[in-house]
Amino acid sequence: MSGRIGDLSPKQAEILAEFRERIQDILPSLPAQHDHYLLRWLRQHVVFREQMKVDTILSDWKPPEVIEKYVSGGMCGYDREGSPVWYDVIGPLDPKGLLMSATKQDFLKTKIQNTEMLRQECQKQSEKLGKYIESITLIYDCEGLGLKHIWKPAIETYGEILTMFEDNYPEGLKRVFLIKPKMFPVAYNLIKHFLCEETRRKIIVLGNWQEVLRDHIDPDQLPVVYGGTLTDPDGDPHCRTMINFGGTVPKSYYVQDSVKVQYNKSVTISRGSVIQLEYDVPAASSLLWQFASDGADIGFGVYKRTKEGSQQKIAEMQQVLPSERYNAHLVPEDSCLTCPEPGVVLCFDNSYSILQSKKVRYKVEVIP
Repeated sequence: MSGRIGDLSPKQAEILAEFRERIQDILPSLPAQHDHYLLRWLRQHVVFREQMKVDTILSDWKPPEVIEKYVSGGMCGYDREGSPVWYDVIGPLDPKGLLMSATKQDFLKTKIQNTEMLRQECQKQSEKLGKYIESITLIYDCEGLGLKHIWKPAIETYGEILTMFEDNYPEGLKRVFLIKPKMFPVAYNLIKHFLCEETRRKIIVLGNWQEVLRDHIDPDQLPVVYGGTLTDPDGDPHCRTMINFGGTVPKSYYVQDSVKVQYNKSVTISRGSVIQLEYDVPAASSLLWQFASDGADIGFGVYKRTKEGSQQKIAEMQQVLPSERYNAHLVPEDSCLTCPEPGVVLCFDNSYSILQSKKVRYKVEVIP
């Protein structure tokens, strides 16, 4: 049997009927509701599980040491309905260090492994509680979220992980609590197009977050650091035996050329000179940049024009991102900002060099 409409075995037809029954609540929101579409999704999911060896990933695959030590997060406790609670702790993450030390495929496999572990935990809870548990509560701790976390290769990798999760684990999330979300709007603008509308509706940004978390999670299932009473056996309020808080990746883990950056422009800045690049960025849009210098460091800053229709020197402009010297000859620089108004100027600064010109390769993108 080919597994296509008109050529299904009795077992295949039974699986299709069961699948259709289980997704009745979300069926109207799918791009199509006919059997051809559902079978195509099932085939794609089967291929995904075969290619990534999902059925044996818990027993047969071990993440690289750098991921085990420095990727933050973990499962800790259950919510009031019995669903597992997973914590993603963003602040301590070192995206550049991680991507310089492990492949994108390693991060995808790690996410799959974590998700499969959570699926097994849901099954155990279903048996224990005598009711069906199929989704998890996710807590995003955004304290410390900064520019280092919106490095373009990291955003792209995270986007691929989100797409993989959305495509192959639909309805795996019950709700997502975002706590301490100071810079979250910037990061969210970069990743929201990877999320389906249903997932977006599950995201809850919390102000008085400790009280809300306790409404959904019993205090004895919630770590002390998040407003509960749960500790590790040694009294650690962070529950570090269950939640990894990551940290800066030592350069001894770095793998040369693990991150490939594609630049589309280059410029040579003479010794003692600066180059200004002006961009007409619509209000509330994001400006992303990547650059690398050849042979030595380069200064870089972001400014905003204060006058229309006339040339301005950097000293006359409003400072948005202070100019600093970047070791972009060692590690490509990548960051972004949200522009409240148009008239943004990027400045490559070689004014401090009295002997050496600098060649800079760069790429700049505007994201509405």
